[in-house]
Amino acid sequence: MSVAMKSGDVPRYTSNERVNHWAVALLFILLAASGLAFFHPAFYFLSWLLGGGPWARILHPFIGVLMFLLFLFMILRYWNDNKIQAYDREWGKHMADFINNRDAALPPIDKYNIGQKQFFWVQATCMFLLIASGVVLWRPYFAALVPIPLIRIAAVVHAAAGFVLIIAVIVHVYAAIWVKGTIRAMVRGTVTHAWARHHHPLWYRRITGNTK
Repeated sequence: MSVAMKSGDVPRYTSNERVNHWAVALLFILLAASGLAFFHPAFYFLSWLLGGGPWARILHPFIGVLMFLLFLFMILRYWNDNKIQAYDREWGKHMADFINNRDAALPPIDKYNIGQKQFFWVQATCMFLLIASGVVLWRPYFAALVPIPLIRIAAVVHAAAGFVLIIAVIVHVYAAIWVKGTIRAMVRGTVTHAWARHHHPLWYRRITGNTK
């Protein structure tokens, strides 16, 4: 389905999508910082982002629930766009070409490449593991209701999922900076025709109706 173009650009994200994305990003920073502060004394200074140790302990789970709820919107919105297709697997076989900027050798893809799709599913998996394990660990509301062995398992799952998610987000940010024009999409909501045609030709043809 073609879409209306404004100022010669291609719409990629709506204002609601961008606000939701940056809200999740901000909450993630607060959660990652406070989580690291709980994990090791060397990171305790990060707890001051939430007002110090006691306040970080109180606010961390509530912020976690809010981030999860906002992320649910992203799951519902981007679920179909992140289904891995045959052309994604073929594109993945050309990762060396992508890394070395030999873009002419890359097969055409839709709105996201396989790396972005894999990040989406890693993020979704970690989010569900974090919310489930976090509820088990949440004192004084739920932790007293579950046996101690389950609390210990939940603590390991929570830490592991948090670590994986932090690494995944770092890679995500690096990739967004590396591929020029990507951050603009989440700041302005649009990309140029050249960027869309070059990086995501199937998506470009689908939303513009332009087969060239």
